[in-house]
Amino acid sequence: MESWKAYVGQVVVVDTDSQFVYLGTLKEAGERFVVLADADAHDARQSASTKEQYVMDTKRFGVKPNRREVAVRTELVVSLSRLEDVVLY
Repeated sequence: MESWKAYVGQVVVVDTDSQFVYLGTLKEAGERFVVLADADAHDARQSASTKEQYVMDTKRFGVKPNRREVAVRTELVVSLSRLEDVVLY
């Protein structure tokens, strides 16, 4: 979690071990939660696209926030990366 603090203030992708993926500006990276501001909480069950495709589309067209703030439990996080590091193909 300490290394995630370097991403504070940047737009990140938080992939979880569930059907949810979160995109937004990293506000906090703590022991129990990562907190995103101006976040898009995306449930892949409600979409025809995969989480990966959704993230690539978001990189192309920008984050469309549906939450002012969201806290994600760190135990659910599979990966955290900057949106700018997503490779389009």
